[in-house]
Parts: sequence; C-alpha cells; structure tokens
Amino acid sequence: MDEEVFNMQLRKFLKNVGVTSQREIEGAVRAALDDGSLKGEETIQAKVTLSIESLGVSAEITGSIDLA
Repeated sequence: MDEEVFNMQLRKFLKNVGVTSQREIEGAVRAALDDGSLKGEETIQAKVTLSIESLGVSAEITGSIDLA
C-alpha cells in the first residue's frame, strides 16, 4: 500500500463527507426555522454512521449542535 496515496484519498473522502454533511445540516436547519419547527435557540442532536461494508466497519459518531 502506498501510504501517501492512501492518506490523500482518505483526506479527499473526509473533506467530501464534511462539506456534504454541512450543506445537509444547514439546509435542514434553515427549513426547520422557516416552517417554525425550530426557534433558533435549540441544541440539536446529530448522529453520523460510518460504514465500510468490505471491511466490516460500522461506527456511530454522535454530537450536539448549538444554534444559539
């Protein structure tokens, strides 16, 4: 395995995950603010599931996001 190639590819994947996740969360929060289901002062709970089927990997990452 080429460590440098692996590291670059992993970083590329994680950047895509981060950018896509941020867009999805921002869109969902804005929609919830617009329809009144959020007031903008809440803390929302988030969970991401990482899965790599070919390696038998499944991990959940949880956290909270403060809106105010």
